Amino acid sequence: MKMTEGKLKGLNAVSDSKGIIRAAAMDQRGSLMKSIAKEKGVDAKEITQQMMEEFKVAVSKVLTPYASAILLDPEWGLPAAKARSKKSGLLLAYESSGYDNTRPGRIPDLLDTWTVRRLKEAGGADAVKILIYYSPFESREVNEIKHCFVERIGAECADQDIPFFLEFVGYDPAGGDVNTLDFAKKKPEVVAKSTQEFSKPQYQVDVLKVEIPINMKFTEGTKSFKGEKAYTRKEALEYFRKTAKLTAKPFIYLSAGVGDDEFRESLELAAEAGAAYNGVLCGRATWKEGMPVYAKRGVKALEDWLKDRGVKNIESLNKVLDRGAKPWHSIYGGKEKVQAASRKLQTAPV
Repeated sequence: MKMTEGKLKGLNAVSDSKGIIRAAAMDQRGSLMKSIAKEKGVDAKEITQQMMEEFKVAVSKVLTPYASAILLDPEWGLPAAKARSKKSGLLLAYESSGYDNTRPGRIPDLLDTWTVRRLKEAGGADAVKILIYYSPFESREVNEIKHCFVERIGAECADQDIPFFLEFVGYDPAGGDVNTLDFAKKKPEVVAKSTQEFSKPQYQVDVLKVEIPINMKFTEGTKSFKGEKAYTRKEALEYFRKTAKLTAKPFIYLSAGVGDDEFRESLELAAEAGAAYNGVLCGRATWKEGMPVYAKRGVKALEDWLKDRGVKNIESLNKVLDRGAKPWHSIYGGKEKVQAASRKLQTAPV
């Protein structure tokens, strides 16, 4: 697959030297505010901009030395972007937090005062990320809105020659709980059909940010299994294989708020299945246990917790990636292409 110089440069910036994406995620906004408020025992309105920024700065400062990149938001995350390790790349979220709840279908929206150009120039982004809630079982009318939405972002990123990361999170259009046995049985098909859809060329997505295609808590034969079976371990392995075969694009897994032990086990299953995933964008699985620490004891206590447990979490995750993740260079090429293009520019006649 062909890749432009700017997009290759951006992908290299958010990857390690081998072409593995080991990105931390700290772009949570509404959910982070509510979680901190709950731990403090206050209304979410009492969580200030300073609190949001200092939480993100702490995570960025402590964890990015162990990550190839960090995903942040331009609303409260820019101070954290400046605090990150110099060797760590930057992805910026372009969508508004949550979705439009005034109409059905979880319709996404963009930040009012940002464009891809502004994220790249003013925000310093190496890549742009969009999250949408998506179900192949939603109405055709709703999904057409989302398809057009993603096409527009793809075109905007292509115009600015910056990598486009698309994250799609499944849901039940009927309003059911995604943490139930019933949805766990549907999840493999939701993830598979979504992966297949957004691999189409009209979306111009460069990296797919994909959910684990099964729910580990309902997977018999795993450490995470809680007693109700949606699939056997053997069936789960096959779901990993089938989903991975549906795209020729690089794809990375998201943690979707599960614990670090569960997320690592799911990645080990992916490797056992031979799914050629290219890394992770991992947020809450790494740092979510630090939220009550911050809420009750402040930012210094959070930094101390991150330096201990947070670093252990990300180092353990990196070991799993060493054993299972595959470089995206095999799909798009890699550093050598960017370096060759740069040499041509330097030697071109004026």
